[in-house]
Amino acid sequence: MNRLRGSFPRIGIRPVIDGRRKGVRESLEEQTMNMAKSAAALISSTLFYPDGSPVECVIADTCIGGVAEAADCAEKFSRSGVGVSLTVTPCWCYGTEVQDTDPLLPKAVWGFNGTERPGAVYLAAALAGYSQKGLPAFGIYGHDVQDANDTSIPADVSEKILRFVRAGLALAYLKGKSYLSMGSVSMGIAGSVVDPDFFQDYLGMRNEYVDMSEFTRRLEEDIFDPEEFKSALAWTKQNCKEGPDLNKTALSTEKKDKDWATVVKMALIARDLMVGNKRLAELGFEEEALGHNAILSGFQGQRQWTDHFPNGDFLEAILNSSFDWSGIRQPYLVATENDSLNGVAMLFGHLLTSTAQMFSDVRTYWSPEAVKRVTGKELQGKAENGIIHLINSGASALDFSGRQEKNGSPVIKPFWEISEAEAKACLDNTSWPPAIYEYFRGGGFSSEFLTRGNMPVTMSRINLIKGLGPVLQLAEGWTVDLPEEMNQALVDRTNPTWPTTWFAPRLTGKGAFTDVYSVMANWGANHGAISFGHIGYDLVTLASMLRIPVCMHNLNEGKLFRPSTWSSFGTSDAEGADFRACSNFGPLYSNFS
Repeated sequence: MNRLRGSFPRIGIRPVIDGRRKGVRESLEEQTMNMAKSAAALISSTLFYPDGSPVECVIADTCIGGVAEAADCAEKFSRSGVGVSLTVTPCWCYGTEVQDTDPLLPKAVWGFNGTERPGAVYLAAALAGYSQKGLPAFGIYGHDVQDANDTSIPADVSEKILRFVRAGLALAYLKGKSYLSMGSVSMGIAGSVVDPDFFQDYLGMRNEYVDMSEFTRRLEEDIFDPEEFKSALAWTKQNCKEGPDLNKTALSTEKKDKDWATVVKMALIARDLMVGNKRLAELGFEEEALGHNAILSGFQGQRQWTDHFPNGDFLEAILNSSFDWSGIRQPYLVATENDSLNGVAMLFGHLLTSTAQMFSDVRTYWSPEAVKRVTGKELQGKAENGIIHLINSGASALDFSGRQEKNGSPVIKPFWEISEAEAKACLDNTSWPPAIYEYFRGGGFSSEFLTRGNMPVTMSRINLIKGLGPVLQLAEGWTVDLPEEMNQALVDRTNPTWPTTWFAPRLTGKGAFTDVYSVMANWGANHGAISFGHIGYDLVTLASMLRIPVCMHNLNEGKLFRPSTWSSFGTSDAEGADFRACSNFGPLYSNFS
């Protein structure tokens, strides 16, 4: 079920063909249409929408041999809700006559690598035309020559098609959705100075705002489903075990019970603000029932709210997780401290993987020498070069306790693959200590767990640079396990009531990845968004579609997949070419806002 307004975008597949009749076109019709059908089958059998349903493809009614059929196809795509355009062909076609010219559709061309007909020649001509018209397109061309009757899709072609479609779907699904700012700027954090121009020009998104007093109003006037609140509170008491109270003066049972009721109501209210709730209309709150169509939100919390009311840690952690009192379901995305830029990185990760995301402080670099000095023990394995402590009181999805498994290894799954036992294991391995008063005078609870090691993860972040615009940085690496005594000694030096993830980035020996210290030193803000899996290449492809340059990564440059015209901005310095290309073409939606 799509819980947001609007339908899921479809993939439009355009089989283009040599338009010459009396033998040429006729000999190619079946092969060309079969390419389109093969691509559609690959996409629909492999990729899924955020609700777990298969991605849908729309194929042009006929092969496209000229501008008239191109127009027919464009009309069909418009009626069918197509958000991504993939052109396929085994042969020569009349380049600009068969082009897709919609400037807002991400586009790619797969030119069949065969010797019988010049599909690769058309590919080159088409990409030149797209570049000349200022419509960046991705080129897909197999490494090895295939026979004309070979209907299989080579592994390298399949990888590029799927990478393009994953990124294109993320871009298309963002358009028209909202970022909901629940509150305003938290503690002067730059990312929570929400920039509507960035959201509008680069992402095609709206910005919605509610004051923190809206939570007070809904709490005091009972603007939530009372029956759901009863079941949610009962579920919480059964599944969310309290952790130790480390405050100098322990909270009373009465105070903690009151806080539990409040934080559960806050979670309901935040969700209703994001996506609405039909039940509210039945209770007489028709306006509130609509919500803000928010694919992403941020909760200010500190300090004006948390100096007086229970903190937002429970609402952030439980909404970002893949399960709650309603069962196993798609995560909601809520950024701690209303850090919208870190929230966008979380959103990218979720749309590319369909998994829960973790919001965290990029808090401390621990060198091997410092760890040995403090604990008397040496870091080993993937941690041997040093580690980064990822820890934050707020939006760490409970999935990141690492209690879901695949083939005996810890993983984080799309919600539709998670079992009841795995969800329970995540809950059982999380405790909820009362909030530390020095941080949260109004009380509340923080989630506390230790992430299991040996999970591949990617940390990413969007930063806004005056005079430059947005940039994306990312670091692939792994979570790591530390010996129990070492872990406890390091955790106790910060805040043992918060969830801990130990992160070892993959080093390349150069630039920002010369060593782990350099990764920490070059990270552009105090927060990072962490996604399961090594998804850096997908993030780079998506960023290029949105015209956001990538300023820091530890990927193999030879495997980066960007629009073909990026090479016209330089081939020996891919990072510099990316900056120049993004600057040249400008924000995707800036000419249409």
